[in-house]
Amino acid sequence: MARSYDSAFDHDARQATRLDAIQGRFDPWVMGAAIALAVLGVVMVGSSSIAIAEELHVGPFYFLARHVVFLSIGAVLCALVMRTELRNVEKYDRLMLLGCFVLLLLVFIPGLGHTVNGARRWINLGVSNFQVVELVKLMYIVWLASYLVRFRDEVNATWGAMIKPIVVAIVLMTMLLMQPDFGSVALILGVTAGMLVLGGVHLPRMAAPVVVGLPVLAIIAIAEPYRMRRITSFMDPFADPFNSGYQLANALMAVGRGEFFGVGLGGSIQKLNYLPEAHTDFILAVIAEELGFVGVCLVIGLYALLIGRALWIGLKCVEMRRHFAGYCAFGMALAIGLQSMVSIGMNLGLLPTKGFTLPLISSGGSSVLMTCVAVGLLLRVSYELDRAQRQVARLRGDAPTAEAAPDPAASVTPPAAAPVARAASAARRGTSRLQPRVEPTFGRPA
Repeated sequence: MARSYDSAFDHDARQATRLDAIQGRFDPWVMGAAIALAVLGVVMVGSSSIAIAEELHVGPFYFLARHVVFLSIGAVLCALVMRTELRNVEKYDRLMLLGCFVLLLLVFIPGLGHTVNGARRWINLGVSNFQVVELVKLMYIVWLASYLVRFRDEVNATWGAMIKPIVVAIVLMTMLLMQPDFGSVALILGVTAGMLVLGGVHLPRMAAPVVVGLPVLAIIAIAEPYRMRRITSFMDPFADPFNSGYQLANALMAVGRGEFFGVGLGGSIQKLNYLPEAHTDFILAVIAEELGFVGVCLVIGLYALLIGRALWIGLKCVEMRRHFAGYCAFGMALAIGLQSMVSIGMNLGLLPTKGFTLPLISSGGSSVLMTCVAVGLLLRVSYELDRAQRQVARLRGDAPTAEAAPDPAASVTPPAAAPVARAASAARRGTSRLQPRVEPTFGRPA
């Protein structure tokens, strides 16, 4: 009997060792789409920023060099996040939420906060200004993903659990409106609603905050005259092409001039100080002019691949009951997807003009850095998902052998082997944290 116990323990120990030795693989589609967008961004920033750099007398390649530096730093941050276990990220979720409020308060400290065009959205780091909301969005997504894991059943069943993240989002949005930053308010609201729906919130119950919140947002949007001008001018920018419709009118002229194949790389006329912010907010208009309809379709296709793959990874994680990883993937996909959608719509005259950069393509500092971190987190989620899938496949491959030659003596697990057995059982479930449960359904709680 003792020999049977030793044999069972050695078998479980060897199996646990083999499972721990299994490595995952970073998703090649996410990595490929992100690299392609970043490379296209370097080319287009170099093409679109020469005129404005010469006008500012900083050298023709100033903005290109600056963009490459921030992209390089972002690549390092991305690599660090890719090597960080998600469980180490999740355990700091409450500190991240506290950090969101602290960061949004820092911009109001005299000497530290930096104001541009009447907006206090940056803090002065000496070598550069940092837009804190870019980091706040990532930390908020991590906290919300952790919250949905800890209260996933209650979110679907009770008012209190559903209202709590909405209250947190409202506080963050109020602080952003004080800067003011209406675009980030809309983005955080969209990410919150999307993650709650994907996290299994009871949809009829979710309708109540939406019905109350939308009129409030509408009132806020039209309260300031400049916001009202933006909302009305995009409907007919050529009605006032030299004032309220100036930006969009020039963007649409650039898009129209590009036709199907574009005028060629470097051949844009609108970037020659006609189109404002040609290397940041309106870089897609330059892409449309120089690369044409084909270039715009390429950009949209790359974002569709990146966001679609991220959502697929999140779905697979949830199916394996790795809910924190799945919700993080959902959140990053929503954040990148909403920002890119608004930026593309703004350049094409489909949405009001708003200061949103095109992720991984537009020139920028904090936006580039935090988008690289978001991509790194997505890649880490894909790595741990692939590793879990390989571990489950290994366990399923071992199962028929054990069942083919059952050993009655070895069927009793000795006390010393209990931890290994529990680890193997957790691996079969796909996660060591989440227990089997009834998944939330759309409609009444099950």
